[in-house]
Amino acid sequence: MRTRWIVAAFVAGCFSLFSIASGQGPKDERSTYPKSGFRAEYLKQLDEVEKKLVSLGETFPDSKYSWRPMKGVRSVSEVFVHVASSNYLLPEFAGIKPPTTLAPDLEKTLTRKARVLDFLKQSFAFMRQAMLGVPDADLDKSARLFGEETTIRGIFFYAGLHMHEHLGQMIAYTRTNHLVPPWSATTEQSSR
Repeated sequence: MRTRWIVAAFVAGCFSLFSIASGQGPKDERSTYPKSGFRAEYLKQLDEVEKKLVSLGETFPDSKYSWRPMKGVRSVSEVFVHVASSNYLLPEFAGIKPPTTLAPDLEKTLTRKARVLDFLKQSFAFMRQAMLGVPDADLDKSARLFGEETTIRGIFFYAGLHMHEHLGQMIAYTRTNHLVPPWSATTEQSSR
C-alpha cells in the first residue's frame, strides 16, 4: 500500500511541477525548438517516438497491460514504465536532475493504463526540457554513461536509441495481440 501511495504522489507531483512551471499544464515547446543542428534533429525524433509510443499505449486495452509474451519478459505496462523511467534517469548522466526520485519498483507497481500513459507523457516532457536546456556548445563535453567515456550528445543519442528499441518491442507486442499500430491502420484498411 505504501508503494502505491509513493507512485500516486510521484505522478501527482510531476503534474504539479509541470503545472507550476507553465502556468496551466505541460507547455508545447515546439516554438522554442532550435531550427538546425543536433538538438533540432533530436527533438524532432523525440516528438515522433513519443507520438508512436503513446499511440501504441492507447491502442492496448487496460486489460492487456499485464500481458507479456513469456515469463521473465517485461509486460506491456512494464515496457512503457521502463521507457519513461529511463527518460528521467539517462539525463542524470549529463548532470540534469529529474524533478523527483523514482521508486525502484515502479515497473511492478505502476500498472494501470491511464497512470502509465501519464507517466510516459511526463517523461517525454522532461526529456524535451532536458534537451532544450543543453546549449549546443555543451553537447561535446565529456561525460560517462554506465562507466564508458562519451559526450553529452552521446548520452542523448543513447537515450534516443533506447526509446526506439522499445518502440520496436511494443510494435511486436501490438501485432502479437492482433492489434494494429494507429499509424498503419489507414494503410492496412485501404490495402484490403
